[in-house]
Amino acid sequence: MKKGEIVTLRIDSAAYEGKGIGKLDGLAVFVGGTAPGDLVDVRITKKKSSFAEGTLLHVREPGPDRVTPPCQHAFVCGGCTWQHVSYPAQTDFKCGHVRDHLHRIGGLRQLEPHPTIGCVDSFHYRNKMEYTFAERRWLTDEEVASGEVFTQTTALGLHIPGRYDKILNLNECHLQIPISYEILDFVRAYAIRVQIPAYNSHTRNGFLRNLMIRNGQNTGDLMVNLVTYDYDESILLPLKDALLAAFPSITTVVVNVNDTQSPTSIGRYEEVLFGPGTITETLGKHTYRIGPNAFFQTNTPQAEILYDTAKAYAEIGPNDLVYDLYCGVGSISMHVSDVAKHVVGVELNETAIANARKNASDNGVTNVSFEQGDMKDVFSDDLLAKYGLPDVLITDPPRAGMHADVVQRLIDLKIPKIIYVSCNSSTLARDLALMSGAYETTQVQPVDMFPHTYHIECVAQCKRL
Repeated sequence: MKKGEIVTLRIDSAAYEGKGIGKLDGLAVFVGGTAPGDLVDVRITKKKSSFAEGTLLHVREPGPDRVTPPCQHAFVCGGCTWQHVSYPAQTDFKCGHVRDHLHRIGGLRQLEPHPTIGCVDSFHYRNKMEYTFAERRWLTDEEVASGEVFTQTTALGLHIPGRYDKILNLNECHLQIPISYEILDFVRAYAIRVQIPAYNSHTRNGFLRNLMIRNGQNTGDLMVNLVTYDYDESILLPLKDALLAAFPSITTVVVNVNDTQSPTSIGRYEEVLFGPGTITETLGKHTYRIGPNAFFQTNTPQAEILYDTAKAYAEIGPNDLVYDLYCGVGSISMHVSDVAKHVVGVELNETAIANARKNASDNGVTNVSFEQGDMKDVFSDDLLAKYGLPDVLITDPPRAGMHADVVQRLIDLKIPKIIYVSCNSSTLARDLALMSGAYETTQVQPVDMFPHTYHIECVAQCKRL
């Protein structure tokens, strides 16, 4: 086997990052766009001593889990990875990835995760989508091969996999509610018609950078957030009026102005063009006010299942003090507040803490407190002196997991129960391994928040030995 060679192989399994794995001459070959059971022709693109990578050329025999994706962009768009795999198989693969991480990284070989809790609807599940403008759209292999000259190059869509500087111009998208794509199509056509230029990060010219759409799945609220390089009312007000005329269900229109080199969709400042500048969403018993840049779980129904699982695993009594580390806008803190004596949320992000306090106030939740600062510094003797030693601790860290100092602090405090909510089962397994001398991980529940991707959330229950 060598780079550039075309080979035929059977795909045996699914890798964590969504590629299929086949074996050739005893070497693992990773191939995107494949499903276990597929017999495929592949061009080898990378050859190393321990593995190889290839590009799918042709499916000779589809495997039992292969399906026809509903979206024309399924194999070139960075929004989805597994649309060509049946949804039940996706949830099985994700459970397998969690199992592999627990056993291989965490050394917890006796622990079997529960079957993945999947979505009722594996499409239209996102309550937030962020699209990017580009001066020149990415041309697919088919478009390049056609020989056609494409004179209209303005793009509004998603990044292609692995290329954050290349934007695929979307003709459809099934991740958010259908009106999301309709708004995208309208804004793109409007920009082309009145000649509003897309921003070019190299020349620092242009105007439109991103289009973000947020919707309240339980409330019907709908936000359009335009990210621009400048604030120009002569451009933005007519666009706002056109949007509201075409989509009366829009409840607020916001502009974030990002006049920096950073590609972030969070503006240096923002202006509200219509409505309150926020949407509302309900999660469990509580209502949340969500701004354009506020963090909120992207899949509302699955977030409620995730939080319900954490609440059940925590087994909180009416006299229990609960700590919620990496609490964000306080959604888990508030979700468990009705069964606890008091909940203390800790979070680094100052804006998130401000949102958490406002969310608690707006919902009349009085038995929660929020502390702002770096976890390894704030989770200190002073915090314990102020509130007391927790009976239950819930931690929901970012993908990188918990800092080693925080893990050691948990071990030293001898908290009876720790509930670990994770968006990355590999760092979850690493941290559980670090805690294994002091805590037994009794159960792990995968919850699928992002169908058609390889991402998976988990809740782990840990009890003091």
